[in-house]
Amino acid sequence: MTNSILLVAGGLVLLGLGGELLVRGAVGMAARLGISPLLAGLTIVGFGTSMPELATSVQAALGGAPGIAVGNVVGSNIANILLVLGVSALIMPLAVNPASFQRDSIAMGVSALLATGAVLLGVIGVMPGLALVACLVGYIWWAYKSESAASDDECHRHEAEAEDRPVPPNTGPVILGGLIIAGLAAAIFGAGLLVDGATVLASAAGVSESVIGLTVVAVGTSLPELIACVIAVLRKHADVALGNVVGSCIYNLCGILGLTAVIHPIAVPAEIVGIDIWVMLGVTALLIVQLRSGWRLSRIEGAILLALYCSYTVFLALR
Repeated sequence: MTNSILLVAGGLVLLGLGGELLVRGAVGMAARLGISPLLAGLTIVGFGTSMPELATSVQAALGGAPGIAVGNVVGSNIANILLVLGVSALIMPLAVNPASFQRDSIAMGVSALLATGAVLLGVIGVMPGLALVACLVGYIWWAYKSESAASDDECHRHEAEAEDRPVPPNTGPVILGGLIIAGLAAAIFGAGLLVDGATVLASAAGVSESVIGLTVVAVGTSLPELIACVIAVLRKHADVALGNVVGSCIYNLCGILGLTAVIHPIAVPAEIVGIDIWVMLGVTALLIVQLRSGWRLSRIEGAILLALYCSYTVFLALR
């Protein structure tokens, strides 16, 4: 049990470090190649910050642990909405930009419905995976075209995401390439440790791999979002916190689940089909309704989200 906990902890540390190195190296390389900060924020930062989830789900699928592969994605979205936004809103109410959230709420809702449909297939293969990835590409194109034309607050937020990962201006392509390779290596190795540790932990604790994927693995891979969002609200940047969560949810469902299925078909555990995917779909709908009703997430609503997450965690522990 102790060894498995150490493997999980070590894997999470390497995943976080790998994701940060990858993002910084890729953003620096993009700047050297003349890629705009807006496009870098939408693509490089988005994929880079989702690297822990991607590496973990791919390793789990290849290692014959579909409960961890799917549970990581579904559980991360549940944790992002209920835990991360709940904690963030308790610190400071989160205001919403109606113009940008109208687009992103549609994208988040559609991605949740598509992922639910893919999960209900029982086995997510190459074609459903490609469809999910294609939807993510379509969303990125839509967001880039609308934001580059309007130059609105959401555009500036994505630019700030890239600019918040600076590298020294004289850093050469060799060093930047080294950062990217080191980040990928750390993420892949860390994911292997995390999956191995989580598998042993599930066996030792007498629970299914799905439960470990939905809780320990999902919360662990969502820690970067939690830290980033707390820092953002402490700096009075509520839009950054909300945008991080919404973007992460879309990338998880379309990018992570889709790419994992393309690399290796995923047999979805029956418990996730019967319960957890519906929980994810329900909390996604709840968030959209909450935000569109008053274009803000109040402290009371944040407390409700956090209470729901605690209840869900207790339910998982008891089932």
